[in-house]
Amino acid sequence: MDAVDGSVHFEVSTSEDAPSLLTIVLDTNPRAWAALEGTLPLGRAVANVLVFVNSHLAFSSSNQVAIVASHSDRAVWLYPAPPAPAPPPGGDVDMADAAADGGARAGRHSADKFTRFAEIETTLLQSLTALMATTTEADLEDTTTLISGALTLALAHVNKTALALPTTKTTTTAAAPSSARPKAEDASGLHARILVVSVSDSAPAQYIPTMNAVFAAAHSGIAVDVLSLHGSATFLQQAAYITRGTFLAAADPQGLLAYLMLGFSAASGRDDAAAVVPPGADAVDFRAACFCHRRVVDTGFVCSICLSIFCEVPPGADCLTCGTHLALGNYGAPPAVVYVPQERRKKKKKGRSTLANGDGREETGSAAGTPRPS
Repeated sequence: MDAVDGSVHFEVSTSEDAPSLLTIVLDTNPRAWAALEGTLPLGRAVANVLVFVNSHLAFSSSNQVAIVASHSDRAVWLYPAPPAPAPPPGGDVDMADAAADGGARAGRHSADKFTRFAEIETTLLQSLTALMATTTEADLEDTTTLISGALTLALAHVNKTALALPTTKTTTTAAAPSSARPKAEDASGLHARILVVSVSDSAPAQYIPTMNAVFAAAHSGIAVDVLSLHGSATFLQQAAYITRGTFLAAADPQGLLAYLMLGFSAASGRDDAAAVVPPGADAVDFRAACFCHRRVVDTGFVCSICLSIFCEVPPGADCLTCGTHLALGNYGAPPAVVYVPQERRKKKKKGRSTLANGDGREETGSAAGTPRPS
């Protein structure tokens, strides 16, 4: 009877979800948000973004989030906050956790709020307040935003996070189908994506650095999702198309939270994202900005060596980027006109003859006539 084991055995297996990194690029141009003041103030937009961030973090304890501000003249981190500068040798350290009245601590959060959610909210609001406080009147004159710098910071943070994670999976480089979203899964198993909340027009002067960042994201398999609340996001629409992301142009900015939760689901970075049908995209505007005057053009001249685009012929027909001489061929010459002599035109008119039975047929030049039914 000792060989008989009547106890119940349970086989317990645990599987940890792959970490998902969501990097949000928030357009904080003051003039652009002033145009939306009556519809969607910046404070309400930030509150909706925080709800979306919390939903992403609630899917898994391994999920991470980062928020970058794309300002009019610079791109800064909103969360996580940059580390404080090191104190000078022998200097004193400020006690940032002590309030001025000696009572409540500055880092204390409400007991009915999750600690991680409260930390992100506090850091985001403090960084955003400091950013607006350092904005000068000269910054208000620019209606565009530095989206290229924000995308570069986001890509650098994704790479840094992937290197910091332990290696648990093998690298896969299989190409995703055209209808599927790419997954930035490296040896650490990190799923990364970038979400851009835009309220400004696309700046032609930033076309080149923006496309460089977009192609780097596409090469790494990082999808760039775009939510355009206001303005013309031509280049960002191309970024979403190139990286196989999702582009949405909000018809009503007041529904920001609905667009974020339904159009950019927090589960899109997980393995079950195939069950989520992304919203369809309209026709993509593939217009580019010329390298000479930074103007958006429909047609232009393209260098065959470096693929630089020019709205007009460069001086001396030399490429302004690589210096290659552009062979324009017969560009600008009048179109060729084919002259048909009058004798040939008369011969064509006589090409139709009348048969004995009155039926007409065209001369084919053959010796035998066309067989006719008996």
